[in-house]
Amino acid sequence: MFDKLKEECGVFGIYDVDGHGAARTTYYALFALQHRGQESCGIAVNDNRDIFVQKDIGLVPDVFTEPVLNRLTGHMAIGHCRYSTTGNPTRENAQPLVTKYVKGTLALAHNGNLTNSNKLRRELEHSGAIFQSTNDTEVITYVIAKERLHTKTVEEAIENAMDHLEGAYSLVIMSPQKLIAARDPDGFRPLCMGKLENSYVFASESCAIDAIGATFIRDIDPGEVVVVDEKGPRSLRRHCGKKPSICIFEYVYFARPDSVIEGASVHQARQEAGKYLAIEHPVEADIVVGVPDSGLDAALGYAKQSGIPYGIGFIKNRYIGRTFIQPTQGQRETSVRIKLNPLASAVKGKRVVMVDDSIVRGTTSKRIVNSLREAGAKEIHMRVSSPPFLNPCYFGTDIDSRDKLIANNHSLQEIRRHLGVESLGYLSIENLRKIPVGAKCHFCEGCFTGKYPIDVDEDDQSKNIFE
Repeated sequence: MFDKLKEECGVFGIYDVDGHGAARTTYYALFALQHRGQESCGIAVNDNRDIFVQKDIGLVPDVFTEPVLNRLTGHMAIGHCRYSTTGNPTRENAQPLVTKYVKGTLALAHNGNLTNSNKLRRELEHSGAIFQSTNDTEVITYVIAKERLHTKTVEEAIENAMDHLEGAYSLVIMSPQKLIAARDPDGFRPLCMGKLENSYVFASESCAIDAIGATFIRDIDPGEVVVVDEKGPRSLRRHCGKKPSICIFEYVYFARPDSVIEGASVHQARQEAGKYLAIEHPVEADIVVGVPDSGLDAALGYAKQSGIPYGIGFIKNRYIGRTFIQPTQGQRETSVRIKLNPLASAVKGKRVVMVDDSIVRGTTSKRIVNSLREAGAKEIHMRVSSPPFLNPCYFGTDIDSRDKLIANNHSLQEIRRHLGVESLGYLSIENLRKIPVGAKCHFCEGCFTGKYPIDVDEDDQSKNIFE
């Protein structure tokens, strides 16, 4: 919704040993990853070493009709659903990107954001490169293609390209003969591997592996490159060695609750967040409700810990995408009610604890609070299952500049008054670190603390090289 964070992107790849159904399997997997990007989507297929791509603006079922799927045959495929964190939401920026160069054809899909994209683009342009899009995925493709001129294999070129790439990138790459998955050395974004009968698959989240009936094998390690060809999978680990610093907001909001990331259940993590919220910010109330979808598990955790009954406070319209935005104030107010309507019979006359995952600018949160008040809530106590956003994200999330983040410019009490709630409580950073129970990784929490796992040139990040 209007000032809620956007998911980054979802990627999927399959090497289908037994047949030519790779595109349809990818289609089903993209359905499971649709929550990660709703601006555009695409599938590239490899049919006897010829690579074809179908991509467009829109949701998965809009872009891939039955006639389109019937035309996409091949034993390999990669897929992508996109929300743009760099580049505009145009068809040219939709993925996968397919590039023909002197060594053949390469298809690539990317989740994340390079922190040195502007620098690399300038260097490539000065050497004669001509870009067709405004996203950093094309930069990655160029760097790999350039390295491929001096290597014997595409996987060696990818490893060499990783020497030049900085920031977040989980990649699935398809050449005429190979399917390759790669993850940046810090492991900012998730990427995992599964097996479907004799086929191997890669996905941003384990929920996509579950959705196609495959068996989860493991997470791809930070810095790892996994190559699948007719001989099966093999791992290249020249860039491995760091423990993952995965975006901790995957557990709070981005990932689907039925996913397991780096050994930690997302569903359990959100309930843990609600539990710690109840410990940190107790209140006397009659009902606990969550703001769909990611606030629901946290609300359940709050209710279990506090003993306050859990209830359904909002009905969400499942047929409206996140891009359903109207330009005028009146239209925006109507849009909130169309997308998220309070259940008056559950909240009327009651003291309500309303749990949501975050507050960015505060405008959407205020509208949701107003709708709950209009439905008859006697008191509203807002609880947020993450700390206040104080800093931008440079690794694939559209957390805004500091001056637009409400917590950067207002005190807790000022935010409470702006939202119109009786009380307001955020999850502490100390307890946020505890919620991914069993996670085998470190976390990137720079949007909350300002401390990033790698150095970032913030001045370069703020430059718009397309103006």
